[in-house]
Amino acid sequence: MKSVYLDFLKKLLVFSIAIAAVSITINYLMPHIYTSPAVPFLVPFFFSLTLIFHYLHLKSIDKSFIRFTSSYMLLTFSKLALLLILMMLYVFLHPKEAIPFIIWYFLFYLLYLFSMLLVDFQAVSV
Repeated sequence: MKSVYLDFLKKLLVFSIAIAAVSITINYLMPHIYTSPAVPFLVPFFFSLTLIFHYLHLKSIDKSFIRFTSSYMLLTFSKLALLLILMMLYVFLHPKEAIPFIIWYFLFYLLYLFSMLLVDFQAVSV
């Protein structure tokens, strides 16, 4: 499990650095109305969250299939609920930045979701 986790960490780190470079560049080139000051903090946030939940998924693989399935569904629901609560909290605290923040937040969510799915599909196909 340790080598799988370290391999995922390396891939996620390279992916996150690339995403950070592109998003910061886009954030500075776009008009202020389309940007949010929280964008630079979204990459480390999603990086950490993805890393934590991937570790928990790997730990649950060692259990029986029924426990793994239940654990996977619970972790996925917990992650979605946490992301939704944190997004709503930021929007309520900073209503003027709500729309740009939600767009960036959703974009980062999709990018990290697809990166996680690609890694999972590669692991299954090998």
